[in-house]
Amino acid sequence: MTNIFRILFFLTIGSLLFWCTSTTLADDASAQPRISGRYPHLATTNHQGECGTGAVVPWAGKLWYISYAPHQPNGSDDKLYEIGPDLKLIVHAQSVGGTPANRMIHRESNQLIIGPYFIDDKGAVRTISPKTMPGRLTATMRHLTDPVNKIYMLDMEGMLYEVDVHSLAVTKLFDRVANGAHAKGGYVGQGRMVIANNGSQIANKAQPALVDPEYAKDPEAAGNLAEWNGKTWTTILRRQFTDVTGPGGINGSPEDSSPIWAMGWDRRSVILKLLDHGTWSTYRLPKSDHSYDPKHGWHTEWPRIREVGDGKYLMNMHGGWFEFPKTFSATNTAGIKPIGVHLKITGDFCQWQDQLVFGCDDTAKSAFKAGGKYDTLNDVIGQSCSNLWFTKWDDLKDYGRTSGDGGVWLHDSVTANQPSDPYLVAGYTGKTLYLSHTTDHVVTYKMQIDIDGNGLWKDADSISLPANGSTIYPIDQFKCQWIRLTANADAKDVSAVFHYGIGGGAKEDKSLFAALADIKDNSPWTAGVGRSEANKDTVTTGLILQEVLADGNQGKERHVRFDQSMKSSAIADADPGHGVLTKKTKTTTPIFTVDDASVVLVEGAKRFRLPKSNAAYDKPFATGWPRELREVVTERAIMNVHGTFYMLPRLDSGGVARIKPISTHNKKITDFYSWRGMLVLLGTKANAKPDGHFFPASADSNIGAWFGDIDDLWKLGKPNGHGGPWMNTAVKTGEYSDPYLITGYDQKSITLTTQANEPVKITIEVDPLCDGFWREWKTFIVPAGQPVTEKNILPNTFGWIRAKANMDCKATVQLEYN
Repeated sequence: MTNIFRILFFLTIGSLLFWCTSTTLADDASAQPRISGRYPHLATTNHQGECGTGAVVPWAGKLWYISYAPHQPNGSDDKLYEIGPDLKLIVHAQSVGGTPANRMIHRESNQLIIGPYFIDDKGAVRTISPKTMPGRLTATMRHLTDPVNKIYMLDMEGMLYEVDVHSLAVTKLFDRVANGAHAKGGYVGQGRMVIANNGSQIANKAQPALVDPEYAKDPEAAGNLAEWNGKTWTTILRRQFTDVTGPGGINGSPEDSSPIWAMGWDRRSVILKLLDHGTWSTYRLPKSDHSYDPKHGWHTEWPRIREVGDGKYLMNMHGGWFEFPKTFSATNTAGIKPIGVHLKITGDFCQWQDQLVFGCDDTAKSAFKAGGKYDTLNDVIGQSCSNLWFTKWDDLKDYGRTSGDGGVWLHDSVTANQPSDPYLVAGYTGKTLYLSHTTDHVVTYKMQIDIDGNGLWKDADSISLPANGSTIYPIDQFKCQWIRLTANADAKDVSAVFHYGIGGGAKEDKSLFAALADIKDNSPWTAGVGRSEANKDTVTTGLILQEVLADGNQGKERHVRFDQSMKSSAIADADPGHGVLTKKTKTTTPIFTVDDASVVLVEGAKRFRLPKSNAAYDKPFATGWPRELREVVTERAIMNVHGTFYMLPRLDSGGVARIKPISTHNKKITDFYSWRGMLVLLGTKANAKPDGHFFPASADSNIGAWFGDIDDLWKLGKPNGHGGPWMNTAVKTGEYSDPYLITGYDQKSITLTTQANEPVKITIEVDPLCDGFWREWKTFIVPAGQPVTEKNILPNTFGWIRAKANMDCKATVQLEYN
């Protein structure tokens, strides 16, 4: 056989093998609906407790992505997926599943390595079996000594493999590379490998329990950022870290001298570490969402820093999107800017076909319960599924407004004249510093600013705190990149925490929700409950839709199902899903109560109070109480209480104390959940029309459901409401009220009145750190029979307030949020 015929023969056989090992699941993209950036037919699913997207990479003219299941080092029914510009979905038969989130482009061999799959520039796939290389693959890295022929693979439990990119021969180098657990990122540059662990304990039950003496002595020593020079391992910082990367991103370091960036967090704030010319330095940024915080690290998925086209880099960490400068280095730290705040959980993102594509972790059939009334097992869900989200760079700012909190010290001992880490200032508005200590002497704290990010620090102002003092200090006047603090004397129990922004949505768009029934509207409407359900080899959604007539009586009830093409069909009584749907989706008594003062939540032995909106939420709807709690994305809940949506972290992330309002909707929303990556809202108008979000249950009916994306919730309207700790409440001298939520609301005013015959001192305390450490904010002298009102009170991301009076009386403390 001549050479040319040999080439043609092998190309033909290779092409046949490639197409024969793939299955086309979707028709032309033009026939597929797109709903708030989600294409339902592109969803991934498995039969595990969770289905996330571990990595998404453009390669060989296509977009490739992988799904993962939790705790599956030996493989699972998860898949390798491929789509082209026509969005035709290909599921590769070589798929072996597992818990993979690693990806790298090996430039010398011109291969994409994603999960255990090696894909050449023609799209041909080779796979390393989990029998050969077991593990939850989390990072792929260039080789220290033979980068042309080999790469490293890091497992979440700390195993490190060496792989030949040509033969796919595997050599295990370490069973565990460093202390800490739940590894996430890894990167090679400047002559070393840098790896990131973000947890304190092994999640994989197949692994033996780990003994970590350092963590046993220091509860902050969760996770680990460590480096290896090919001979010895060195700990950089025992804190929780996720991504490690640099200007070369998934292509690897462009030059050995290029900087390395690593991001993580501790109880104070987000941490950004920089390695430049062999020296590590530290920077700090705000947290926009505390639901990522637990020491075990399971609630983060894979936050990243990644180039997304046109020289732009996106950083995603703790619920915030940031523009990240490619030039970030020791001599130029300028350019990190907050873009917005989000609710979705993502494993990866990239640019493809002039759009940003996020691989999300959406509908999880929870496999565990952390305990507590509000930390519910998500057994309403029939099967886990997730999806991609398509958007544009300029649209990221239209969701949650830039906001967050965090600091440089949190109940820390501070040494005189030792500067804190730099903390980000640029890009935020509504900035305040909360500063406190319990030191028994006066301490003066000097603030310094780095205006241009060049490391030149300028004295800006100073604050002298008396013994056991605290203050709230505005810093909007500082136009700079970074700020740091220094104490002129040793101090103990020092907290320096910055509160930025307002919270709530950046862009209101009522037209998105035109189909939803308004709480004030007495016209006929449709209530409903629903679930993501397993149906053969796909995931459908089952709904019970109930007509409510103008007189409040219930009309016709329909049981329907939507498929991935958004086509509906009736669910027959004999359908196995009929009984499950009826049993699983019933709503029960509410998780809250309402009194004259406000909404009351009880979490264990703790009571919390939230604002009210419309009085119609005080009682059940005609069809019963609406659903208040669902895990719409993994590891945290969305709560719908009294007309407002909240992000509610799990108990190990802080629970109700760390709640965050999203939007006040004033709609008759009876249920909500996620399905194929979409948010589903039920409670629609009787005359709703198909508009790209409302889909009718049949061609002859306006009964149906609303579909969108979880971050559409920001566009319902900013959080507002009224209420407080007391309303004509009989109070005892010196006894504290329940905590009342103040975080996330703007334009706040407070009104105090009493029914006493003499002036009453009412002291308002704040818990600015949401950790139960209360500080006096202000004492009001309330004259007998006269109200006292103060407007524009307290920063907008400022935790909780409570009240106490200096005598027995009936008192009112009410707040208005507009």
